[in-house]
Amino acid sequence: MSTTATASAPTQLPPGLGLLRLKFRLLAAVSTELAFGAAWRLFTTPRRLPQKQWEAAAIAEARQFEVSTPRGSVVAYEWNSEGAQTVLLVHGWEHRASFWGVMARGLTAAGFRVIALDGPAHGASAGSRTTLPAFARGVQAVADAVGAIDAVVAHSLGAAATAGIPVKFNTATTGALAKLVLLAAPGSTSAVAQRFAELLQLPEAVVQRMRRYIQEQHGRDAESFSLIQTGHTLPVGQAMLFHDLADESIPFAEAEEIAASWPTLDFRPTTGLGHNGVMRDAGVIREIVEFLR
Repeated sequence: MSTTATASAPTQLPPGLGLLRLKFRLLAAVSTELAFGAAWRLFTTPRRLPQKQWEAAAIAEARQFEVSTPRGSVVAYEWNSEGAQTVLLVHGWEHRASFWGVMARGLTAAGFRVIALDGPAHGASAGSRTTLPAFARGVQAVADAVGAIDAVVAHSLGAAATAGIPVKFNTATTGALAKLVLLAAPGSTSAVAQRFAELLQLPEAVVQRMRRYIQEQHGRDAESFSLIQTGHTLPVGQAMLFHDLADESIPFAEAEEIAASWPTLDFRPTTGLGHNGVMRDAGVIREIVEFLR
């Protein structure tokens, strides 16, 4: 998981969680540093999930290209190269560009050029571990490589990286982004880390060590990356947020906090879509197309 990875403890505990919790209790009893190291590796290591058939079909319709970065290549994809406006899609934790297949088809049908990337340590991109700032650097590299970007649609961790670090768009021209759409975005990075710690029942000393490490590495505390802190300050013309009332990963209350901190944000709650369904819902895609036109 990443510095703002996915999220909350699931309603059904995953297999093997009891043994994992025992492992961390034993490590912490021996050494806080040992327990921290193991927890941080887990927190920053996404699983590479098997590709579904519909993902392969989506990628087959795109042109694949690579963007070099100091930490390896980031793989990206382009649909409808002749589109008049460019939309960048940024996926979430343990997802990849192909997860945007339905969204990409909806946007290209509306005439947009669409770019999506496999974030660092995700999909076909290089690396096995990543953090929120590292993920954002991968997005930044693609944004710098593809030319003018008119809009961004970002989901979950991708939303946190894009708007929380934040990624800078159109740096060669206006330095601003016309439109931003956030889907199932976490409001607080500290809350994400706390949910991870609670899931594993990490001792407080280990949690504090994680917080110190983030401060040491980035010169700022984890909460400074939070959308409730950064959203309203972004150089964005118009912004929209979709969040489902039954999101199983990011509590709906965090979306309400983002909206409360960002007076100009167009907040659109959904019902029955969950954390990932909001990416593929026909009604949401129609609203996004209307917003981006």
